[in-house]
Formats: sequence, C-alpha cells, structure tokens
Amino acid sequence: MSYVVEEIVLDLRENIEQNPAVDVRHVFEKRPMKMQEKANSGNGVFHNIQEEEGAMKRHWVKKVLVLAFVVAVGFVCAQAYAQDKVISLNYAHFMPAPTMQAQLSDQWCKEVEKVTNGKVKVTFYPGGTLSTAPQIYDGIVKGIADVGFSIFSYTRGRFPLTEVVDLPLGYKSGYVATKLINEYFKKFNPKEMDDAKVMYLHAHGPGILVTKTPVEKLDDLKGMKIRSTGLSGKIAAALGGAPVGMPITEAYDALNRGVAEGILTPVEALKQWKLAEVTKCVTENYGSAYSVGFFIVMNKDKWNSLPSDIQKAIEKVNEQWIEKTGKAWDEIDKEGKEFALGKGMKFIPLSKQEEVRWNERVKPILDDYVKDMKAKNLPGEEALKFAQDYLKANQK
Repeated sequence: MSYVVEEIVLDLRENIEQNPAVDVRHVFEKRPMKMQEKANSGNGVFHNIQEEEGAMKRHWVKKVLVLAFVVAVGFVCAQAYAQDKVISLNYAHFMPAPTMQAQLSDQWCKEVEKVTNGKVKVTFYPGGTLSTAPQIYDGIVKGIADVGFSIFSYTRGRFPLTEVVDLPLGYKSGYVATKLINEYFKKFNPKEMDDAKVMYLHAHGPGILVTKTPVEKLDDLKGMKIRSTGLSGKIAAALGGAPVGMPITEAYDALNRGVAEGILTPVEALKQWKLAEVTKCVTENYGSAYSVGFFIVMNKDKWNSLPSDIQKAIEKVNEQWIEKTGKAWDEIDKEGKEFALGKGMKFIPLSKQEEVRWNERVKPILDDYVKDMKAKNLPGEEALKFAQDYLKANQK
C-alpha cells in the first residue's frame, strides 16, 4: 500500500512542478489505467491476483486513491503557502520622517514591496525609534534591525578606508559625490563593510561654512566655535576654528544658544534643519568643501535567506535609488539656498587668493589620511587618487 501511495504522490509532484495550475483530478483519472497496464503486463502490485479477488482489490484501490489524494492536496497547499508567505523586514532610520532622506527611504520600502509583488514588506522606523544613528550599523550586523540607514562618520575609525569620501576634496555637487562613493565601493570593495550587505551608498552636497557673523578670510574664523562631526572636525581645526562635536539634530539649539557660532554643512540644512533661522552668513569655500558618506545596509544572514529573484529585484531598486538620492541632494541644496536668501542671509564668495589659502590649510588632512591608511595596510593613496580623478573628470 505504501508503495502505491508513494508512486501516486511522486506522479502528482511531477505534474505540479511541470505545471503548477494542473488539475490534479486528471492525474487521478489516469492512475487506474496505469495500474491495469501493470496488471496486464504481469508486473506491479496486482501481479497474480485472482479474478475472484477483483472486487475486494478494487475496493482497496479506491481507498489508496483517496489517501493519495489527501496527501497530494496537502502537498499542493504547502507549496501555495510557501509561495504566498510574506517576508517581513524592518528598517531603522535616524532622521525625522519629514526629511528628504527619510522620505526617500520610505519610498524605497514601498518600491521593494511593489517590485516583489507584495512578497516583501518593509516596515519603516524613522526618527531613531528603532536604533540611534551611531548604533545602526552594528545593530544591523547583530540582527537588531534588518535594514538600516546612517552615516559612516558617526562611528569614527569603524570605516577607515571609506573616510576618503569625507575628505575636503572640493565637492560641488551631491549627485557627483553620490556617484563617487558608489563607484569607490565597486572598485575597492572595502572589507570594513563585509559583515553587512550594502544596498547602496550616497553622499551629501558640498559641506561649506555657515556662521552667525561674516567670514571672508581665515583670520575671521580664528577661534570660532564650529559645530562639526567626524572628519569635518579636523577641517574646522585646520581652518583655525574650534570644533564642537554633536549630531545635526542638536545643531539648531547649539547655534541658537551660542554653544556654536558656526557649522560646516551642506546648504540644504539651512531649510531642512531650519539653520537659516539661527545663522546669517554662508562662506562659499567650495575649493575645500567636504562631503559625508551615508550607508543603507541589510543584515547579511537576512539577505542570504532571500530567494534569488527577490534579491535581483531589490538590487534593481538600489540602482534606481542611487540616481534618485544623488539628484535629490542637489535639489534640496538649491532649495536651501533659495530659502536662506529669502531669510536675508548673505552668501560670501572667497577671493581666488583666499581660496588658495583655505585649500592649503586642509591639504595636510589628505596627507594624514594616506599615512594612516598605509599604517593600516590599506590602499589609501590609491583610494584618494581615485576620488580626486573622479571629481576632476565629472565635476564642472
């Protein structure tokens, strides 16, 4: 009996795999004919069955077929359940929901659900509700969250080679900075990110000086308290300022209370973080402008557990979001400048002579990066040259 059940189930499985929409009744309709063929040929389970036992055997066959049908239905239901099961992911993001960065990330979640036909659902947690900015990367590695968004420089020393993107390389565009960091990742594939699956990276527009009082030359900046974070703290010090470390979420209050007198930041922050309400001037030091690298990563085990078709669909969304995010950085920089001008802020271009002075002041930071990477046996010199050559070829 077990032999017949197994044979029928295997037959059903073969038919279902060849055509998931097959009507299983057709398969059962063929089973008596197959059994009879075996009986006529002298083989199979009905070999040497006497005529007088026919009625009893036919009754037995019906029971076997009913049992096989039940098994087959269970098999089909299990397959359908596996196909329909929704994969749930959670996404940790430290920026408030109204920001461009959070809105784009929320749209990424919706797009992933769309392109996977609802097989993947991503629940979005903005504003640090699931994890704080400095803890997000390690939280992803440990599986506290499945997907996470944060800034490399919030954990200084954790991503040494990637600090090349944060150097004062003279950025002029967030789109170009975003393209650069992704091209850098493709070329160098830094081991410092091996413990997570990188979705995509991006970098903000030119980080320049915003202050409460005018800064037209280096002497005006001497001793000024400048809010900065990560590598931008070194830039502030190199230019003669006094770095004050804090996340961007605390910058408004610090400037308002005088804890900081200026900030190194992209212009978009004048509107998005309302810094135009507590500052008055922007020094356009584009020759020494820096950027900051952002990451969106997924827990590696979670990524590896996804079916290959789901992975491919997400990878396509990631490529689209590199473009979307890079362009968005430039757009909100434009909006930030318009907002600041509307508030009466003054934009101060540096003279050519003064710009040379600023550039010379920050050059040792580039040299220190190369030395530090060499001490760590990392290709810092190659990474720096790659970044500089990329900007030269792609920036106007």
